[in-house]
Amino acid sequence: MTAHLNETTSVEVSDFLLNCFVRSTSWQHWLSLPLSLLFLLAMGANGILLITIWLETSLHEPMYYLLSLLSLLDMVLCLTVIPKVLAIFWFDLRPISFSACFLQMFIMNCFFAMESCTFMVMAYDRYVAICHPLRYPSIITDQFVAKAAIFILVRNVLLTVPIPILSVQLRYCGRTVIENCICANMSVSRLSCDDITINRLYQFAGGWTLLGSDLILIFLSYSFILRAVLRLKAVGAMTKALSTCGSHFILILFFSTILLVFVLTHVAKKKVSPDVPILLNILHHVIPAALNPIVYGVRTQEIKQGIQRLLKKGW
Repeated sequence: MTAHLNETTSVEVSDFLLNCFVRSTSWQHWLSLPLSLLFLLAMGANGILLITIWLETSLHEPMYYLLSLLSLLDMVLCLTVIPKVLAIFWFDLRPISFSACFLQMFIMNCFFAMESCTFMVMAYDRYVAICHPLRYPSIITDQFVAKAAIFILVRNVLLTVPIPILSVQLRYCGRTVIENCICANMSVSRLSCDDITINRLYQFAGGWTLLGSDLILIFLSYSFILRAVLRLKAVGAMTKALSTCGSHFILILFFSTILLVFVLTHVAKKKVSPDVPILLNILHHVIPAALNPIVYGVRTQEIKQGIQRLLKKGW
């Protein structure tokens, strides 16, 4: 009889309720304005960057194609998370349908991993540019970018799709309030009446395998770059070499710093408010997205000139 009731209840769960910052309700008011501004900045800056790279034939090069891919991933992540969070803040639209919740979960995990993998490919691009400059045109080609894009897509889709699949197969026995602003895997899985050990293990192992391997390869690339740069004897050669990979290094710092703080707050969850990791998770979907195109736009002369030509044509 109880089993029958549980099965009936699990079928009746058609939507969840996102319980956002219940312990710090005032956060919603002061956070909504900067969050909306960051969202508009992220969408606008990445949109301008994509249009500039598309229209300027001088920017039709592998490095800028990779940057375009990064901008697309940033925009999708922003659109997946921030509008719903702002709808909760402004209009108290907390319900989210069962299917929309698991779709959001998949996109967040998959595109986040794809972004990490894109940084890794960009680090390899900079490694070849600095350490093997004469071979760069023959190694980093349009075909290389196409193969890298396929690898980024296939690897991360295949390894992240089990996360929502494992969660959607759980039985949800009436509890529908998610203590989060977004459909994070563990926040949703905790609502089920099944054992979620496999979900926890896969989330942990998958996350550290994907992000960990990418960060190790990025670290190795920059170690080789630093070694090559220190060997340069020509006047100004070191400065020029460092400037070509400076923008990319800054973007990685944005990406990894917020991620590191997010992990540390989870480790020290007893010492910080439970709302702090939620806040950091939201900010991680919008701050790098807003800053990435600005850093490249300011530091890369070709992009800056392309944007200026685009604006002149617009006027």
